[in-house]
Amino acid sequence: MLIEPTESETLEELDRFCDAMIQIRKEAEDVITGKQPKDNNLLKNAPHPISVIVANDWTRPYTREQAAYGLPWLKEKKFWPTVSRIDDGALPLCELVVV
Repeated sequence: MLIEPTESETLEELDRFCDAMIQIRKEAEDVITGKQPKDNNLLKNAPHPISVIVANDWTRPYTREQAAYGLPWLKEKKFWPTVSRIDDGALPLCELVVV
């Protein structure tokens, strides 16, 4: 993967990006070491739209907080995806979120 930021990216934004990449690697390590199942984990089920986070049923082997806020700063600066994945990510499942 080649990442080439432009001059318009702030140091804060680049640090956030690096933190996100480090967190994704940690989540992958949990799958590799068997701490999380290969077929039902944070990475496999990402992204987690708000409709999934607030649903009554939660049968995933990780917490809603882990799904919603992978890093502490996301509690203040969160982008909520409006799509999830189906068919191993081949087709997007779209939803409309009215706020």
